[in-house]
Amino acid sequence: MTPLSHSAAAPASALQDDDQPASAERTAAVPGHSPARPPAGAPGGSQGESAPPPAKHRDAFFDNAKYLAIVLVALGHAWEPLYAGSRSAAALYIFVYAFHMPAFTVISGYFSRSFEMRRNQLQRLVTGVAVPYIVFQTAYAAFRYWAGDLPDFSVDLTDPWFLTWFLVALFLWRLTAPLWRIVRWPVPLALAIALAASVSPDLGSGLDLQRVLQFLPFFVLGMCLKPEHFQLVRRRAARVAAVPVLVAALTFAYWAVPRMNDAWFYHTDSAQHLGVPWWCGVLMQLAMFGCSLVLTACFLAWVPGRRMWCTVLGAGTLYGYLLHGFLAKASRWWDWYDADWIHTPWGALAITLLAGVIVTLLCTPPVQRALRFVMEPKMTWAFKKEPSPPPSAPQGRTV
Repeated sequence: MTPLSHSAAAPASALQDDDQPASAERTAAVPGHSPARPPAGAPGGSQGESAPPPAKHRDAFFDNAKYLAIVLVALGHAWEPLYAGSRSAAALYIFVYAFHMPAFTVISGYFSRSFEMRRNQLQRLVTGVAVPYIVFQTAYAAFRYWAGDLPDFSVDLTDPWFLTWFLVALFLWRLTAPLWRIVRWPVPLALAIALAASVSPDLGSGLDLQRVLQFLPFFVLGMCLKPEHFQLVRRRAARVAAVPVLVAALTFAYWAVPRMNDAWFYHTDSAQHLGVPWWCGVLMQLAMFGCSLVLTACFLAWVPGRRMWCTVLGAGTLYGYLLHGFLAKASRWWDWYDADWIHTPWGALAITLLAGVIVTLLCTPPVQRALRFVMEPKMTWAFKKEPSPPPSAPQGRTV
C-alpha cells in the first residue's frame, strides 16, 4: 500500500459563498465590520427607502485557511515519493496528514450550518459538488486510460478515485446536516458512528463509506462551532501555545515513522483490515480524533486574519485541489522522481517549492474563469422554475 493511493485530501473550496452562515454571524466573525443598514422605518433607517440586501462578505481568515490547507495537500502529494527514502520527508508527510484533512472537514461543517434543504441550497449542492464529482471522476478515468493505468475506459460513480472521494463525502454530509441540528448530542453520536465504522470490515468500499463515516465527527463538530470559537484560537496566547505543540507533534511523527502504520491517517480501512483487534481500532480512532483536533486548532491559530496576496486564492482551492491530481499521478506513472538529485535535501526543497507554486497557479482567478463552466455551472436549464406564490385573497372592507 503506497501512501498516495489513500491520501487524497479535502477540497477546501467546496465551501461555496452561499453556504456561509447567516450574515449576522459572518459580521460577528469579522472585527470592525460595519453592520448592514437598518431597514426603512427602523431606528436609524431612512423613511421611504427600502434597505439594500446585505452584501456577501468573505472572511479573509477562512480564505487564507483554505489556501494554506490546499498548499499542504499538494506538498503532501509531492513528498509521498520521498517517503521510503527519507525519514524526515516521511515525518513531514505524517505530520501534515494528521490535521489538514480534519481542518478541511471542520471548516466544511462550519459553513454547512445553514443548510436546511432549501431549493437554492439543493441546487448549489448539485452544481457545486455533484457535477464536479461526475466531471472529474470521468476525467480521471480518461486520464488513467490514456496513461495506461486502466486497460479499458470505464467510469464507476460508486467508486471515488483519488481526490474525488471528498466530494462524495461532502454531498452526503450536507444532506444529513438538518439531522445534526435536532439531535441532543450531535458530536458524541457522530463519533459513535465513526467508531462503529472503524470496526466494521464488511462495510464495503462503495462511495468510500469508511472515510465518509470516520471523518463524520469533524464535520458535525464544525456544524456546532460558532464565530467566537474561531476567535479563541486566533488570540495571541493561542498562537504562542501552538508552537510547542506543533514542535512536539513533528518530533513524535519522526519517532513514529518506523513504528506506526500510516494507514491510520487515511481512515480508509477498518481495524481488522489493518491487522489489529477491534478494540485497538476504537482506541486509535479516539486518539486520532483528539490529536487531529488539537493540531487543527494549532494550524488555525497561525492562519492570518487580514487580507493578503493569497486571500483571493481561497475562493479557487477546489480548482487547485482537483487539477493538481493529474500532475501528482503523472509524476508517478512517468517516473519523474527517478532522478537522483531529487532525493537529496536540495532536491526535496526544490520539489516542495515547485509543488507550492503549481497549486497556487491552479487556484488563480484566470483558471477559475476558464473552468467555472464545469466546476461551478449554473445549470438553470436543469431545474424547474420556482412556482409563484398563490395570490392572496382580497380582504373585505372593515367598518
